[in-house]
Amino acid sequence: MKKEDLPQDPGALDNFTREVCYVKNEDGKYETALSKGWEVKAQALDSAWEDVNARIEEARQAVKNGEKSPIHYFMELRLMDLPVLSGYTGFFPFFIKRHLKPAIFAGLSDRKLAKYATAFDVTVEELKNFKG
Repeated sequence: MKKEDLPQDPGALDNFTREVCYVKNEDGKYETALSKGWEVKAQALDSAWEDVNARIEEARQAVKNGEKSPIHYFMELRLMDLPVLSGYTGFFPFFIKRHLKPAIFAGLSDRKLAKYATAFDVTVEELKNFKG
């Protein structure tokens, strides 16, 4: 792609980052140039964020309905899965799955909740009192 043809379409990450691309200059040699992005990429990112927001809302509803513990909501909100949360907390994924049950969550010690709160960047009280 020639340098003058490099797309500069605005997107969701427009104010945060630029993408480095290889382009041909006037002499036909490759060099790097910055691009804001292009429309197709922006649409793909927007679609992905819509999916993420839908999952967060589903998790919030599950907590509100008493089907899941607040850990489920905060995992979705912080874009974590079991292995990632396990790495942050030191709990085995098996135990995290158990902690996703509201009855088990209600019996967790403040020490265990503190590990989750730190991983989610919230307070223990916010974690305990989250009702969806």
